[in-house]
Amino acid sequence: MKNIAVFVSGGGTNLQALIDSEKAGKFPNGRIKLVISSSADAYALKRAEQAGIETMVVRRQDYTNGDLADRFLADVCRDHDIDLVVLAGYLSILGSSFIRAFPNRILNIHPSLIPSFCGRGFYGLKVHEAALERGVKVTGATVHLVNEIPDGGPILLQKAVEVLDGDTPEILQKRVMEQAEWKLLPEAVRIMCERLEENGHETC
Repeated sequence: MKNIAVFVSGGGTNLQALIDSEKAGKFPNGRIKLVISSSADAYALKRAEQAGIETMVVRRQDYTNGDLADRFLADVCRDHDIDLVVLAGYLSILGSSFIRAFPNRILNIHPSLIPSFCGRGFYGLKVHEAALERGVKVTGATVHLVNEIPDGGPILLQKAVEVLDGDTPEILQKRVMEQAEWKLLPEAVRIMCERLEENGHETC
C-alpha cells in the first residue's frame, strides 16, 4: 500500500474526487495519508478532516526563503512515509530540493491540454480565460509528472473537453473539472501506485 500526500490551496474539489475514488476502490494500491495546505482557510482542509485524513498547513511566507519551506515539506513527507505526492490545485511552485527528494513521484493536474495555456502565471480561472480569449474549440486537462519547469514534466494522461458557445471562464472551469480533472486524477494515482508497487520503490 502506497502512502499519498495531497497538496492543496483552495476548495479541494480534486481532493474530494480522490477521497471518493479511494472509498470506491479505484486505486487499491494507494491511500491518502496526509493533506498539506498552503492556506489555513482552504476548504480542502475540512474535506480532509471529514474523511479522517491528517492535515497540516505549511505557508511558504512563514519561511525566510522558499528552499527552507521545501526542505520542511520534504521532511514532513519522509516522516509520514509518503510514496507519492499529488498537487491538487496547489498554487505554490515547489523548488528543486523538494522535487529532488521525490523524483518522478510528484503528480500535478493542470486545467488545459499542455503545452497550451500552461507555465508560470497560468492557474485557476486564468487558464480558462486565456483559452476563451484565444478562441480554441477544444480544451481539457493534463496530469503530468513534476520537474523543475512549471508544467514541464512528462505527460501521464490528458482528456479533451469541448468549448461551447456562450462559455464563461467559470462555466468552462466547471465542465473541465467534471469531464476531465475528476476522472484523470484518480486514474493517474492508480497508475502511479501500480508502477511504484511493480518497481519496488521505497520512500526517500
